Amino acid sequence: MGTLNQTQIDFRNAMAQLPAAVNIITTNGPAGRCGITASAVCSVTDSPPTVLVCINRNSAMHDVFRGNGQLCVNVLCSEQEELAKHFAGMTKVPMEERFGWDVWSSAEHELPVLGSALVSLEGRITECKEVGSHSVMFVELDRVATREQGDSLVYFNRLFHRVERAAALPCTR
Repeated sequence: MGTLNQTQIDFRNAMAQLPAAVNIITTNGPAGRCGITASAVCSVTDSPPTVLVCINRNSAMHDVFRGNGQLCVNVLCSEQEELAKHFAGMTKVPMEERFGWDVWSSAEHELPVLGSALVSLEGRITECKEVGSHSVMFVELDRVATREQGDSLVYFNRLFHRVERAAALPCTR
């Protein structure tokens, strides 16, 4: 990768100030099994339920996601910071060992689903658009599972942070 210009540096610093949920994106299929930690996940529409996931095209796992055509977004709870570090490559734990832990279950399409995730979103990559260094993958969801308990893990200012779940307030009219 070449040297960054000042606008790119400013952009990266600005984006570090946007708190984002921490996710482990997983896939399995003919191209192999892998997972990455990512915060570049966004809802698109509920008709049909669709999210977008951005993956760097220079990542060794990019082509695995594209080749399998399916993925699971596992939204992490605050207790899963260490797991996020493993899938970010910060701990050098080999990929197969990461999936050997008993925290995973395989769903209908054999996607690795993190059983204790706050949310798991399973779906098919229906469109992929290349933008700069990344592929923007549009994922139409087949299965959505949520957990009603647990605090969130977010990434802000290049650090992991816990966001406590507030008690739900009653609706008023």
